[in-house]
Amino acid sequence: MEHKLPTLSYELGGLEPYITKSTLEFHYGKHHQAYVTNLNNLIKGTAFEEASLEDIVKHSEGGIFNNGAQVYNHTFYFEAFKANGGGEPKGKLLEAIQLAFESFENFKAEFTKAGATLFGSGWVWLVVDAAGKLSIMQKKNAGNPLRDGYKPILTMDVWEHAYYLDTQNARPKYIENFWQLIDWDLIEKRFEVSRPKIG
Repeated sequence: MEHKLPTLSYELGGLEPYITKSTLEFHYGKHHQAYVTNLNNLIKGTAFEEASLEDIVKHSEGGIFNNGAQVYNHTFYFEAFKANGGGEPKGKLLEAIQLAFESFENFKAEFTKAGATLFGSGWVWLVVDAAGKLSIMQKKNAGNPLRDGYKPILTMDVWEHAYYLDTQNARPKYIENFWQLIDWDLIEKRFEVSRPKIG
């Protein structure tokens, strides 16, 4: 199976001013593409040659995991954006956020803090457990909550290449911008398919 760089649902300049065209040209066009290329080269002749990306994330190790997880993580990250995004979720997702964090504002503050305090490079995730409860996870490097039995519904990349061209070393400003781009309709759909069905 050949893995491919996914097509974005927006133009490279479509997320400005929050994420610039220059950042997407490097972050999506070069970094994400490099992970795809590396993964395709690494899986040749291995047990993962025909595996799905999710299976690679769950079961591989070493270079195959690092590149496979970064392909998954970046795809998951980029597809959650839209121009004129932001605001708040609705429906069952908002109810679940309020149940887990008391309010959307508390959730946003906790997710923001998790992103600001993750030392070095990595990812912050909003995940669903087997009981349908939401929680926030910090993961170093290429870490992914699928390996821990959780289903992710939102992620934020806090590797420096996600924001250095736009905000230099000001990660808090990047996180502030991140909230202006979230496609909550898509996140709600992810939640609906991830939460356990009752009855």
